[in-house]
Amino acid sequence: MEANGTSFLDRVLSLVKEDRSESVPLVQFKHPKDLEAILDLDVKEGVNDKDLETCVREVLKYSVKTHKATFKNQLFCATDPYGLAGAWLAEACNTSQYTFEVGPVFTLIEVKLLNHILKVFGIPNGDGIFSPGGSISMMYGLVAARYKAFPEIKTKGMRNLPEMVIFTSQDSHYSIKKSAHWLGFGTDSIRIMPTNAHGQMLVDKLDEAIQIEKDLGRCPLFVNATAGTTVMGAVDDLDAIADVCKKHGVWMHVDGCWGGSLMLSPKYRSKLKGIERANSIAWNPHKMMGAPLQCSVFMVRDKGLLHEANCAAAQYLFAQDKFYDVSYDTGDKSVQCGRKIDSFKLWMMWKARGDQGLSELADRTMATAQFCMETVASRPGFKLVSNVLQCPNVCFWYIPTFMRGKAEDKQWWEIMHKITPKIKELLILSSQLMVAYSPLQHHKNFFRLAFTFHPAVDHQQVLQMLDSIQQYGETVTLDMLT
Repeated sequence: MEANGTSFLDRVLSLVKEDRSESVPLVQFKHPKDLEAILDLDVKEGVNDKDLETCVREVLKYSVKTHKATFKNQLFCATDPYGLAGAWLAEACNTSQYTFEVGPVFTLIEVKLLNHILKVFGIPNGDGIFSPGGSISMMYGLVAARYKAFPEIKTKGMRNLPEMVIFTSQDSHYSIKKSAHWLGFGTDSIRIMPTNAHGQMLVDKLDEAIQIEKDLGRCPLFVNATAGTTVMGAVDDLDAIADVCKKHGVWMHVDGCWGGSLMLSPKYRSKLKGIERANSIAWNPHKMMGAPLQCSVFMVRDKGLLHEANCAAAQYLFAQDKFYDVSYDTGDKSVQCGRKIDSFKLWMMWKARGDQGLSELADRTMATAQFCMETVASRPGFKLVSNVLQCPNVCFWYIPTFMRGKAEDKQWWEIMHKITPKIKELLILSSQLMVAYSPLQHHKNFFRLAFTFHPAVDHQQVLQMLDSIQQYGETVTLDMLT
């Protein structure tokens, strides 16, 4: 180990560049115990920089190359290079986003960027904060809604409050359940609304469910609408949900963690019509947009509500007799104390590309997804789950030749349920493609290809992905499924 380690730091960029060579495979999969046996992970004894570099090379070797076009396993993607530069600079500065005095420039950047984002989402007079992810943003939304309805919650807790009820769709993100648990509502307080064939909440059922709870003397508190569900990419009818929420006086939250990036496109933002009527919104630029993990924004319509609901007025941080304008000490509206300067990497991306550049990336992403959907629809052996493109998610089955032309009965679908994960296994072991699969509602396991701003994916690469699925799908036999 060197005295200060700075020369090793100089090597890091070279190591990353080497790891991003085209010749480096997407993944070199090893099972957990096998991988543990390969890597030297013990930290009891220090090592010199040469040995440390050897260890780092092994770490990189067996890490998934999420920057490659063939990484389609999650909803995050390759990082925007400007965002990555911003992340490195932010880490080098090593400060916290809570007071102006320790992060003066970063505070101004966060304020400026949040104001711009609020305008993009149609709530220019609102407020916002960067949070550690969409799941925490869900908690911010529930806390804000509860405080708005019952401000005494902050001092007296849940006792003596009416039984509160939360509404969400059956295809919504599971964070609503964790939030209900962590915040003391309990998962039994959640009412699950059915969806249509394209994954959108049935709004008439929501209206009926809220009325039923009111008639039973309960307090309908919070409706979680989704703009881009995790699997199908479904966008709920936000305008219609806003009408229902207004009718019943219920807080409307929009989980736009995935689909929110379409607001950057004048061409596609109409898909999220009604989001500007929400009381709160969550958006994850680290998903479709390609900001480095983590980068999440929580927005709220009511200016000042974040501070009122969350402040604790710690005097050692947020003293009111400082020599500068303490309104720029924004940290007390956060549930956190120390907070990473996540805004800077997003600011770097936006500063470099501007509204127009980001709009072009969104449009390109949707055009690629549209091409993929049209290709899947016309290609033998492929079967779409939904033929409606709401977000850049394309969901489908691949049906091997030996399964075609048969009755698609219960037994047939049970076999298909096993075929999809088997194809994925073969794709990963051959380092051809990492693609997500999932069951949903009554559907058996199917593939999800979700397209993102980065890297750029051309039509030929889309065809190669589908070719790989077909190639390995044709190698599957019934014996392999037992």
